[in-house]
Amino acid sequence: MSDPASYRPSPGSIPTDPGVYRFSDPNGQVIYVGKAINLRNRLNSYFQDPAGLHFRTQTMVRTAAKVEWTVVHNEVEALQLEFTWIKQYDPRFNIKFRDDKTYPWLCVTWSDEYPRVFVGRGSKRKGYRYFGPFGQAWAVRESVDLLLRVFPMRSCSNGVFRDARASGRPCLLGHIGKCAAPCVGRVSADEHREIVDDFCSFWSGNTRGLERKLSKQMRDASEQMEYERAAMLRDAREALRQATEKSAVVLPDGTDADVFALAADELEVAVQIFHVRSGRIRGERGWVADRADDTDLNSLIEGFLFSFYADDQGSETRSGSTVPPEVLVPVQPASGDVLAELLSEQRGSKVTIHVPKRGDKKTLLETVTRNADQALALHKTKRAADLATRSQAMAELQEALGMAGPPLRIEGFDISHLQGTEVVGSMVVFEDGMPRKSEYRRFIIKSFEGSNDIAAMDEVLRRRFKRLLADRAEMAEAAENVDDDEGPSLIDPTTGAPRKFAYAPALVVVDGGLPQVNAAQQVFDDLGLAGEIMLIGLAKRLEEVWIPGEDFPLILPRASEALYLLQRVRDESHRFAITHHRNRRSKAMVESVLDDVPGLGEVRRKALLTRYGSLKKLRAASVADLRALPGFGPQTAQAVVDALAAAQAGEAINTATGEVTEL
Repeated sequence: MSDPASYRPSPGSIPTDPGVYRFSDPNGQVIYVGKAINLRNRLNSYFQDPAGLHFRTQTMVRTAAKVEWTVVHNEVEALQLEFTWIKQYDPRFNIKFRDDKTYPWLCVTWSDEYPRVFVGRGSKRKGYRYFGPFGQAWAVRESVDLLLRVFPMRSCSNGVFRDARASGRPCLLGHIGKCAAPCVGRVSADEHREIVDDFCSFWSGNTRGLERKLSKQMRDASEQMEYERAAMLRDAREALRQATEKSAVVLPDGTDADVFALAADELEVAVQIFHVRSGRIRGERGWVADRADDTDLNSLIEGFLFSFYADDQGSETRSGSTVPPEVLVPVQPASGDVLAELLSEQRGSKVTIHVPKRGDKKTLLETVTRNADQALALHKTKRAADLATRSQAMAELQEALGMAGPPLRIEGFDISHLQGTEVVGSMVVFEDGMPRKSEYRRFIIKSFEGSNDIAAMDEVLRRRFKRLLADRAEMAEAAENVDDDEGPSLIDPTTGAPRKFAYAPALVVVDGGLPQVNAAQQVFDDLGLAGEIMLIGLAKRLEEVWIPGEDFPLILPRASEALYLLQRVRDESHRFAITHHRNRRSKAMVESVLDDVPGLGEVRRKALLTRYGSLKKLRAASVADLRALPGFGPQTAQAVVDALAAAQAGEAINTATGEVTEL
């Protein structure tokens, strides 16, 4: 890798104007493109002390051998040029959104003499009109089949159309009324295009206008005593209503809008889109991308919006543009006004980008956000369950940590408390890269009070690994009394169950940096396990891997499967500890509320805790529910309900006056 100082421009040579810059490697390949309002300030930030840069940025500046820039007039031009260069050079250090699956489009071959409709996938073609994308291809085909009774446009392939024209006989769709049969001259090209135009109007959201049009034609046919045609139009109007009702109204004011939501963690970001046309959801789509650096959500949503609409990936609106008049986002883009100006130029009318704060639009954004969260979770589940990915992660860990073999068993430890109260610890187990929940263990810290995480971690590790050594001693003693060659058994002879702590991990992961790792290493030294079990700490802020005895952390590549596995272990241990802590705190809150209830002894209090377990569930219980418990009469049940109501009123007063009481 090259030294960034070898190609750093002299500070005075970099202009302070807006512009776009690109880094290139020694072969001239562009590896990163960015924009800046002030080129000098932005580029100088890349040539600071490498230790202060993000790992991904460090790698980029060390890979590059040259930096160039182009000055533009304003931020609008910078945004446009940045996108052009990203599309042209496809730089590997820029974030790339990839489709997590292939979505179907509804396509109308508008440029053909006799346009046809079909459901397809892939890239768009010039001259065609597209609607969607949609979640399920079968649902789109079902809607099209229903609408062909209303708008009998051509849906056959070019080969079928040519054969019908040559033979003078329409296909089956022409016989059953689902095609106007332009192939045999039943309708002219202009008449067929009018049918196609109505079909496209429906998918653009103009359903009310089409219903009015069909109703008028039905009345006209009835007045002219063309009753068969009037009946056909009546059935067509009913079919149109059925097709419309399949898409629920989410915005009653008939808004055309695109709703974007993000779900992100340290490594990946998921984007979900709902296309709303005339107040109804007409399509949805999602992407998942590697989050290669620490770019904030404002910049992520800006880059995605610009590339999405510049690539013409949106769903067509009533005006024919793929850019709707309203774009709803979870956070304002970094250059919101500039981006809105660009989209307004593309649409030909004003486009607003805003974050909804209340009402139906905020509710819809929350729905899209839930879909984004689920998409990211599903993507992670698929990634974690893949055998090849898990094998790669363990192989990368083995190489990075210098282990003799892959870490087939990994244990993660974490501490949770609230201002030093209800201190608990957790131990989670991953075997072959997958969580082994039957091996999870909880620890209640009772030896001290206070927020000393290092002391708590010391206690948890000592208790866990003392049990390991005790089980080993028991197995060794049992093996001496066995005459055969079976060796020590991992089964407890008294219970017949596997010994809880008998398996030694290959790798231990503690949540924290160098202080936590050094404290954990002291435990291993005291117990004689230092050379047997590998120990590391994972610091959350920069995802640094700390190894005992090392002055500097190990930095794993952001996109590596090894780091992804370590994060899963760390996050799972944190989740498990938090859950245990909340359960204990909830029970403690229940006990504190019930302390002064007259006539409530230890037995009855235990019955309440066993039945309900949390303050929230207990508050939802009525007097009749409490009377159903053994030993509870009407007075005792009423006293419990009154005590809960009084405690809740006190909490409300504290909240209103700004006071916070921790129970």
